[in-house]
Amino acid sequence: MRQLLIVLLLLPLVSFSQEKVEGIVLEVVDGKEVPLSGANVFWLDSQVGAVTDFKGLFSIPYTSEYDKLVISYVGYKTDTITVSSPRNIRHRLESKGTLDEVVINTEKEATSISFISSQNIMNVSSAELLKAACCNLSESFETNPSIDVNFSDATTGAKQIRMLGLTNPYILITTENIPAIRGAAQTYGLSFIPGTWVESIQITKGAGSVVNGFESIAGQINTELVKPTTDKKVFVNAYGAANGRLELNTHLNTKVSDKWSTGLYLHGNYRGEKNDRNEDGFLDTPLAEQINIMNRWQYTDTEKGFVSFINLNYLNDSKQIGQTNFNPELDKFTTNAWGGEIDTERYSIATKFGYVFPEIPYQSMGLQVAYSSHEQESYFGLRRYDISHKSLYANALFNSIISDSRHTFKTGLSATYDDYEELVETTNYARTERSVGAFYEYSYDNLSNLTLTAGLRVDFHNLLGTFITPRAHARYSLWEKGVLRASIGRGKRSANIFAENQGFFSSSRSIFVQDDGEIYGLNPEIAWNYGVSFLQGFKLFERKGDIALDFYRTDFENQVVVDYEDPNQIRFYNLDGESFANSFQVELNYELLKNLDVRTAYKYYDVQTDYASGRLQKPLTPNHRVFANIAYETNLNETKGSQWKFDLTYNWLGEQRFASTETNPEAFRLSEFSPSFGTLTTQVTKVFSSAFEVYAGAENFTNVRQENPILDAENPFGSNFDSTFVYGPIFGSNYYMGLRYKLN
Repeated sequence: MRQLLIVLLLLPLVSFSQEKVEGIVLEVVDGKEVPLSGANVFWLDSQVGAVTDFKGLFSIPYTSEYDKLVISYVGYKTDTITVSSPRNIRHRLESKGTLDEVVINTEKEATSISFISSQNIMNVSSAELLKAACCNLSESFETNPSIDVNFSDATTGAKQIRMLGLTNPYILITTENIPAIRGAAQTYGLSFIPGTWVESIQITKGAGSVVNGFESIAGQINTELVKPTTDKKVFVNAYGAANGRLELNTHLNTKVSDKWSTGLYLHGNYRGEKNDRNEDGFLDTPLAEQINIMNRWQYTDTEKGFVSFINLNYLNDSKQIGQTNFNPELDKFTTNAWGGEIDTERYSIATKFGYVFPEIPYQSMGLQVAYSSHEQESYFGLRRYDISHKSLYANALFNSIISDSRHTFKTGLSATYDDYEELVETTNYARTERSVGAFYEYSYDNLSNLTLTAGLRVDFHNLLGTFITPRAHARYSLWEKGVLRASIGRGKRSANIFAENQGFFSSSRSIFVQDDGEIYGLNPEIAWNYGVSFLQGFKLFERKGDIALDFYRTDFENQVVVDYEDPNQIRFYNLDGESFANSFQVELNYELLKNLDVRTAYKYYDVQTDYASGRLQKPLTPNHRVFANIAYETNLNETKGSQWKFDLTYNWLGEQRFASTETNPEAFRLSEFSPSFGTLTTQVTKVFSSAFEVYAGAENFTNVRQENPILDAENPFGSNFDSTFVYGPIFGSNYYMGLRYKLN
């Protein structure tokens, strides 16, 4: 596989003589012949071809070994003509059929897996995001079988996601392909992107594209934001829940001129109610306030081929955690009561510039530049943790073809700058990371059943050194609607051990860090990801469906091991041995009846690491998961625009291994595994018109709860206090209502 990757990357370009075949390709419009731009012209059984320009003209090298010239365009009959010498050609393509009127009725799927891409990509539309309360990105995956969502600890309310058995830091999370949640934002960053701002999500399993950097290991999650030119002029979403959470989202979009549009997006949430349903004296959910503002500008000039975006974003987020009787003004840094505050201020600016060459539509270039400043001040009982992270990212990209549109490439340069300052209890850590890289990605599409993508990037990093990142993807259509995919790729990253594992601060564990590397005394993480998948679409009883199977394996060359096996300590050290994650998933989607869709999935994880105490399954990672979702919509009333929507989701998780508590006093020892459990979530939406709808839902309405998520909660300043053993819901059932108002 690695040899194939290299061959694809170094695919040679053949040198041709000066003899050429030139000509024009035409189509018939309203009885007249007009030039056809974008048609493919290539020699049969060769890698040599061209694409017609806006005037329908082409020029293609000729040698005596060529005699069959193929001319094709989507929707037209493909012609093969005999050419025995260099000459001028005038050729007209005929349409595959002429219809007086075509009426197409189709339903856009809320979630779909791509049949076309060489990568294994799941597309999640805004319709899917509306199936749950979806107040922020971390809550956008509740109805998705590919992403697991769970709490990282029992005090902060932070949610972490898992893909292919690996958690957030191993997933590249981007906003419009600009890295967004990394570094200091790893733990809470998913809650910093409001759900109403998201237009769609693309989930890529396995090795991602080299265009987006070298850090991706398990895959990529990319969010596309709503755009001022296509979003509603006015949009309001109000939400309230039984756990005391209130939220308001407002979008205001306007067209400033023929080419400029702007949108102002306001998000605020508040939770001031103290909840302690399990009566352990600790808040089940933090008290929280957040203000999040984005101003987005869009410039579009289709005639000249320009499009650009400018995003300005400011966020202020504060949380209070701990015991219900904790008062920050009186109890901060005392043993009167255990509690803490997490205050984050973040601002960022991101720009995207794109240009499509008007005379060469297959050629384009783009530039992405983003800067962010992230300041977090926090304390957990008597433990303090502050982090400052300033980040700069730039990526320049050029797209074009080689000979014809079957062969395309992307190439460019990227640069990153990250400056970190951290205070961990009484110890200061500071570092600056700088990198400059170059990448090249080649894609081949035989316009029939084979697609290949191979990429290579070289990066020069002041701490990680100089290294190469290869990645390759292949797609082959075995038969109608039957697609087989394979991928391989390498990823490398520096682990931000404190920012990524903040849950341990809500415990009495002491900190141990091995000291023999460049970053906190640790080496960078390096892993290879391999994957195969099969997708089969079908029709049964005239209803559409598909079944998908995939298997992925991640092998770490080096990993920063996060070791909880000593209940009195958290240990960070370099891997000595093996660490791997195997992930198998089978998913079935089927339209059971008209407007009634069923999605089911089974997932198996085998995630093991060689710890200092031996090889063990990764803690709190279930081996088995079952997922099912049923969605039904009534027919839309065309006159009133009214409609009902119903959604029900079931998640079952198998037992999960607890980190060892053998050395604890008997009263604070846990069994080796957690119990299995299942949760049910539902939502009902009443659409009154195209402008107004109301929704109501119940999360975990069977009230499944982990009764004692905190060890020794009665003595939070003692040596056995620990809130990191969370395997399931803490709050129990939660009910909510909301409304959406839209004005075009």
